[in-house]
Amino acid sequence: MEYLQRIGAERPSAPTPEALRDLHAHHQLAVPFENLSIHLGEPIVLDEDSLFDKIVLRWRGGFCYELNGAFACLLTDLGFAVTYLAAGVFGEGGAVSPLFDHMVLGVEAGGPWLADVGFGDHSLHPLCLDDAGPQLDPQGTFQVSRTPEGDLDILRDGKPQYRAETRPRRLADFEPACWWQQTSADSHFRQNLVCTMPVDGNPGQRPGRVTLSGRRLIRILADEHQESEFASDGELLAAYRDLFGIRLDRVPELASTKPNRQAK
Repeated sequence: MEYLQRIGAERPSAPTPEALRDLHAHHQLAVPFENLSIHLGEPIVLDEDSLFDKIVLRWRGGFCYELNGAFACLLTDLGFAVTYLAAGVFGEGGAVSPLFDHMVLGVEAGGPWLADVGFGDHSLHPLCLDDAGPQLDPQGTFQVSRTPEGDLDILRDGKPQYRAETRPRRLADFEPACWWQQTSADSHFRQNLVCTMPVDGNPGQRPGRVTLSGRRLIRILADEHQESEFASDGELLAAYRDLFGIRLDRVPELASTKPNRQAK
């Protein structure tokens, strides 16, 4: 299967927790979180064929709707029962952004799990929904806390990350929010240009991370933090290719500096 080749994973013999854990980690380490399409003027389409073409055939990444949407298709093809879940993201002061601001996945694999390969910087492995205690992950200590209303608060190192509802949704239900993220001047995805991915670190240490934020390259590994700036377009395009496997014919231009002809 081409998707498994894309993430460097073996086809599991059964939809087990171990298989989900392996696929989740491979996906995180192979497919970058990036919003380059918005800054290249490429429309983001939420259907299975378009997601497969972009992420698998064109070797690109995406943001939450794309990454988790594509991962859901892969898991379903491998025999997992998958549900799309809508979420809002915690901001400053504890406020939660509107529902559908984020997409996560509910997965049945010998019990209920929360899978999320599209948050940008999150757990390497899926989170067990039957475990209310701390869950140790290479990326930190995570916890799933149920609210009185039955929603799921996801915490990382004690800090709330997002709140997901448990009502099943369809991929198409996220299209209006995806359109808003692409076109609104208020969308932080239009205001920032990012491509980021964890990288394997030394045994016993958190995975490192490599990020391109505009022309700025940020490398984090263990206690080392390095930053540099690309002066030429050629160097920047080579970095996208060599660090993320993304081949572009032009440098993305920050969308917030361009006329927004799509927004109404």
